[in-house]
Amino acid sequence: MADTEAAEKTEAQIFSIRVTANREDQVMDFIVSNVQKKKLDVFSVMHPHGMRGYLFLEAASKKDAELAAMGVPYARGVLREAIEYKEVEHMLEQVKKEISIKKGDIVEIISGPFKRENAKVTRVDKLKEDVVVELLESAVPIPITLKLDAVKVIRREGEEATEED
Repeated sequence: MADTEAAEKTEAQIFSIRVTANREDQVMDFIVSNVQKKKLDVFSVMHPHGMRGYLFLEAASKKDAELAAMGVPYARGVLREAIEYKEVEHMLEQVKKEISIKKGDIVEIISGPFKRENAKVTRVDKLKEDVVVELLESAVPIPITLKLDAVKVIRREGEEATEED
């Protein structure tokens, strides 16, 4: 028995945890706290954007995953089978995107109430993936905070007009 437990702990597995919809972030915080307190072999916890009712846990064994979720409010349990990495790989791709917007860039707003307006970037928050812009054609400069995917760079500071994403 000890040999099989040692074999299980050598490679991380990904487990799905059912949670109450719209409580994923709270459950994730509780699980991270549990893992730190109990010193469990859990390596990461993931909540894919747009996927409601489930979290993914990378752990050494199912026992570690169950202990991490045990007693956590809104956690409904660990699914029986571990899932393959390839099943969640496409959800991880978005993390790799590079932020190419810089302060001083001229951007076109591509969604929201100011759609098709041009603005100048005054600040970029890479962690929150937000950008603060000021509309070029407004009489009074009002800072507007938008998500990075709501703007498209149309001109870099000191450059002529170019098309970039």
